[in-house]
Parts: sequence; structure tokens; C-alpha cells
Amino acid sequence: MELHRISASDRAPVSDAAVLSKAVVRAARLLELTQRDVSVALGISQATTSRLFAGKYLLSQDRAKEWELARLLVRMFRSLDALWGHEESARLWLGSDNLALGARPKDLLRSVEGMVRVVTYLDAARGRL
Repeated sequence: MELHRISASDRAPVSDAAVLSKAVVRAARLLELTQRDVSVALGISQATTSRLFAGKYLLSQDRAKEWELARLLVRMFRSLDALWGHEESARLWLGSDNLALGARPKDLLRSVEGMVRVVTYLDAARGRL
């Protein structure tokens, strides 16, 4: 029996929308963000978020707000991973009061301004590494 190796050219191309959608769901699950948390953070309905988590909805660059907020959410996750390297530590940080931010980071994810503040804070912390 001859084995056929799958080369990169044999694979179906994966869209940016599929990659970002999967990254958002993965980040949310690892950080234990609820579907409601994600719905509020991305400014999309809970029904849409449910479809996103079920793999039946893809984020789209055509819907610029949800696309950019999703990118910020993934960027936040990557920063947390770089700083703490463990989901439990990242979850603890998200749920703890932060004097510099004036709130729990998880609570700030409810607004665009809050999410930008959290990501900016994490970027600054990463810059010191």
C-alpha cells in the first residue's frame, strides 16, 4: 500500500475569517470568557456568538467593528500568554482589580474603550520584558 503525503499545496486554503473566528473561540474558552462576555466584547448578538462557538458563523472583515474587536481580543490573549504563559494566571489577572486600569480587566472588555485600555496596558507590560 502506498502512502500519500499531504503537501501544503494539497490542503484547502484557510481563510482569514476562519482563522480569526477559531482564535476568538479558543481564546475565550481558555480564558473562561462566557459567550455573553464575547457577545458584549465584540458587539454581536448572543445568537451570533452561539453560532460562532458552534463553528457556524465566521467573523468578516466586511463587518469592520466586530473584526477589529475580535483582533483586539486575540491580541489580548496573546499578550496574556506571553506575560504569564499559563491560562490560570491569565484568568486570575483578568478577574482581579487592577489599580492602574481602575477596574477588573474582564469588566473593561464590555466597551471598546475598555478593551483598548486593557490591550494598551498589556502592550506596555510586554514592552518591559
